[in-house]
Amino acid sequence: MARVGGIDSSTSSTKVEVRDSDDGRLWGAGRRLHPATTPPRSEQDPQAWWGALVQAWHDAGRYDAEVISVAGQQHGLVVLDEEANVLRPAKLWNDTESAPDAAALVETLGAGGWAQGCGSVPVPAFTITKLAWLKRVEPDTFARIRHVLLPHDWLTWRLTGRLVTDRGDASGTGYWSPREGRWRTDLLRIVDDRADWQERLPTVLAPTEAAGPLSQDAALPLNLDSASVVVAPGTGDNMAAALGAGLRPGDVLISIGTSGTVMCVSERPTADPSGAVAGFADATGRWLPLVCTLNATKVTDAMARVVGAADHDAFDALALSAPPGAGGVICVPWFDGERTPNRPDASGTLLGLRSDAIPAQVARAAIEGVVCGLLEGLDALRASVGGPTQLGRLVLVGGGARSGAYRQILADLAGQPVLTLAPDVEPVALGACVQAAAVLHGCPPEDVAEAWAPARPSDATEPSGYDPAEIRAAYRAATAG
Repeated sequence: MARVGGIDSSTSSTKVEVRDSDDGRLWGAGRRLHPATTPPRSEQDPQAWWGALVQAWHDAGRYDAEVISVAGQQHGLVVLDEEANVLRPAKLWNDTESAPDAAALVETLGAGGWAQGCGSVPVPAFTITKLAWLKRVEPDTFARIRHVLLPHDWLTWRLTGRLVTDRGDASGTGYWSPREGRWRTDLLRIVDDRADWQERLPTVLAPTEAAGPLSQDAALPLNLDSASVVVAPGTGDNMAAALGAGLRPGDVLISIGTSGTVMCVSERPTADPSGAVAGFADATGRWLPLVCTLNATKVTDAMARVVGAADHDAFDALALSAPPGAGGVICVPWFDGERTPNRPDASGTLLGLRSDAIPAQVARAAIEGVVCGLLEGLDALRASVGGPTQLGRLVLVGGGARSGAYRQILADLAGQPVLTLAPDVEPVALGACVQAAAVLHGCPPEDVAEAWAPARPSDATEPSGYDPAEIRAAYRAATAG
């Protein structure tokens, strides 16, 4: 009986799962926290990720995995010197110090030029903006760069000693073309036209191409046999989540956590010059257009404090006790720099308050505001892929999937059933296990995802049946201009 290991190295923690390679049965799991960060500066020492990985692996209690895969937080920047030493703490995706650098890059090439060049218009999350920041603010460190990696790349290097990445995670850098399948060093030359960028970048592996055997240095702390363990190419967390949810073309995955994402698997690359949709590649050889909002459960957590809800269940009950449309109260959930990625001064707004307003209206308006924002992203997503001829499943993951109010209001405003995974399923770690099993069996990752029962969303929340058009229109009016 062969087993595989999946590692989810996120901003907040490392999660490890060990699963049966044939049916996806869970054999062991572990989790360790990362050091907390506080944007606008959000940085972590990569060694903390490695320490958390080792501890979480031992927490999982399984030492017989044959293939290991790492799914990491997208976009971050890890820079190494000539001896492969980390030069400075890694800049994470939610570090917004590079906002002026993102604006300058877009101005240089134009939004349309970037969309055609790398599938996306750079925002502060993207790696290329962090490189520009580093050159501007820390030129001495920038001059010592020999290797430029993403978080998952660094962990794969720590496991194998090889400098590699995959097409999914590479597509979030701002200098890899999903359409052409290659590094766009000409885009990096906008940052610095003297560097030999091609020599500084990792090799991009195919979806089931092994990164290499586990190194002896990594095998010892993990209590594994380096001769019998292979490391998969790994990928970005969003790409792994799509695998873990068993996403098929036409399906939509919505993740509601601190931030929110909306994504779908596409059979063709996208290039949205408005910047609303990031034209990523996925971990199967297809594409994964994605919309990200900075504010999701942080909005409802904040409003729960405002209305004095004792916990999440109390806030849910309060929101569901109010009528659809929250009696005319509208929440614009731009709490922390949401309006545009380069406007960190944006703030949230409550509209339609009257003297008879009650806490339930505010609670409902907060959830409706978050959901309406995500559905605006879904509309942009569908437009970017030409509009699917047949709508597939709508799958909800993240903390919002555990909220009855989020599930019901999303189903109502989307006008279709909302499916969720089993409560104990971690989609990113599961997706990493799917990729590992695909490498082990030499088959497409999507075939593994389809075969594993945990990857099939089945728990459905049905729409209540009211027409959401008026609520969606009121939200659009409140956010216009």
